[in-house]
Amino acid sequence: MDWTAAEFASLDFELTGLDLANDHVVSFGVVPVRDGRIVLGESVHQLVEPPISPSPSSVAIHGMRAQDLTGAPPLSDAATVLGDALANRFLLVWFASVELAMLRRIYGRGGRGFARRCVDVRSLARIVGGAEGATPDESLSVCAERYQVPVAAPHNALDDALVTAQLFLVLAPRLRDQGITTVGDLLQAGR
Repeated sequence: MDWTAAEFASLDFELTGLDLANDHVVSFGVVPVRDGRIVLGESVHQLVEPPISPSPSSVAIHGMRAQDLTGAPPLSDAATVLGDALANRFLLVWFASVELAMLRRIYGRGGRGFARRCVDVRSLARIVGGAEGATPDESLSVCAERYQVPVAAPHNALDDALVTAQLFLVLAPRLRDQGITTVGDLLQAGR
């Protein structure tokens, strides 16, 4: 099916650090994309109280300290909210290995299925940009600036999910010239 007929969910996690095996989610943002449009009114932003404190380096990046997360639901409770926001939707992410690793940790075996329906928007940016496309270590904010997508609050899960969704909507029409028009094409290109 043409990608504009599909429903997507742009997802971003903020973590206690960058060790995907041992660090934990401190927040997530999900922004739906339906009929080729962002549905901001159905977006979800959830803080999560992790079992460990955020590392000093992660606090410097996303600004969330342990005391800011006290009283937020634990991930075991927030997982239902996340699952509902992602249900029956293809995923849009900026750095698939991070989001997919966290989904596998959250949902165990059930989290493995997300990889089959995940589009890494960073990969799409590399295809569209050709030699000047996104480099493997390029940040979401740098790519957003290139395509004139506004960034209000970098490293805020909801804003990063929104920026990823907007970048997808800028990049997907440009991919049509390369024959990438269907959801299947996007899934293949965005791996």
